[in-house]
Formats: sequence, C-alpha cells, structure tokens
Amino acid sequence: MRNLKKTQSGFTLVEIAIVLVIIGLLLGGVLKGQELVNSAKVKNLANDFRSISSFVYAYQDRFRALPGDDRSANTHVNGGTNAAATANLGNARINGPWNSTNTTDESYLFWQHVRLAGLATGTPDTASPDYIPRNAEGGRIGITGEPVLTTSTTPYPASFYICSQGIQGRYARQIDTTIDDGNTTTGSVRVITDNSATASNTIDVLAANDAELYTVCMAF
Repeated sequence: MRNLKKTQSGFTLVEIAIVLVIIGLLLGGVLKGQELVNSAKVKNLANDFRSISSFVYAYQDRFRALPGDDRSANTHVNGGTNAAATANLGNARINGPWNSTNTTDESYLFWQHVRLAGLATGTPDTASPDYIPRNAEGGRIGITGEPVLTTSTTPYPASFYICSQGIQGRYARQIDTTIDDGNTTTGSVRVITDNSATASNTIDVLAANDAELYTVCMAF
C-alpha cells in the first residue's frame, strides 16, 4: 500500500497582491465617481442662483419692471397676473416671502412672469403642482426682495435674495466655496434654518453638519 502525500494549494503572495491592487482600483473608481457626482450636483445648485438672477435682469431690461412686481404684467406678457398687494406693486422690490404659498404674492407670481416672458421653462399655471421650481436635491427655490435676516449683526443688504431649500451641509459649504468666500455666515452666500422664510441669523455650517439640511440664500 502506497503512502499518498496530501498536497495543499493556496494563493501565492503575488496573487494576493494582485487581488488587493484590483480591489484598490475598484474602490478608487467608486470614490472618484461619487466625487464627480457630488461636484456635478454642487455645480447644478450653484447655477440656479446665477440663472434666476439673469431672469430678473433680462425681464427688467425688456419691460422696465421686476418680474412679480410688474404693475403691467397683464399686458407685458400674455396671460400675466398682477400681484394683489397694490400698495407695494411697482415699488421696485419683489415683495413676499421667498417660499410664499400665496398665489397672489409678487414672489409667487415671479415664476409666472419670467416663464410667460420666455425667460424660464416651466408651467405658468399658478395652481399646478409643478409650478414651484425645485433644485437638484428636490428642495424648493424662491426669490424675495424682503430681508432674509432679521437681527443679524452682520449686514446683508441686497436688491433681492434667491433661496434654495433642502440642501445638505456638505453641499452648502461647497456652494459657498465655489461662488463666494467659503464662509456660510458672511459674503453674498449665507445659510439659514431649512425652509425658513426669515432667520434671526446665519448658520456656520461645519464638517460635523454635513448631513443636515439647510436653506442657502444668495444676495444680489
């Protein structure tokens, strides 16, 4: 009877090293892909502020009035509705909260006016569930000429403010770094409590707040 030697096979150090390299490359690719997705989202969110401000200037250049605040919107754009608050209408300020739900507020009618003027896409039907524009995170976007900060010790003057709601802290910080001074409490881009019409002061968004949701506003 012969003695059979049992042989054991396994991975060599070279094979293990190759597997680890492949895993590293895959993980690196996933992380890089996620970084590209995040950068694209931040760019999209930042572009909202620039695009909406261009609607204001283009409408003002064409009709010598601000969209929403236009006392002759019903004649300037076909199907346009004039805001109800006649005392403020035509005062060169877009009145009403940026997140107004009142269909007769200037800030609410802003979207109807710029869409009927052919400056922005979307439905001009103020009763439509798709009337309010949304950012890349699904949060609401709005505009107002009324102060966003009520008791801030740092002045925040502007002709109008554009606010974008439901933005994660990580993106809020990147937006500020991309188009402002990198500080969410100063400059033209500032952060407030999420979905608040106004806030007493700004919020200093830190890395620890990356997963929290905020409203980002930009002054023009």
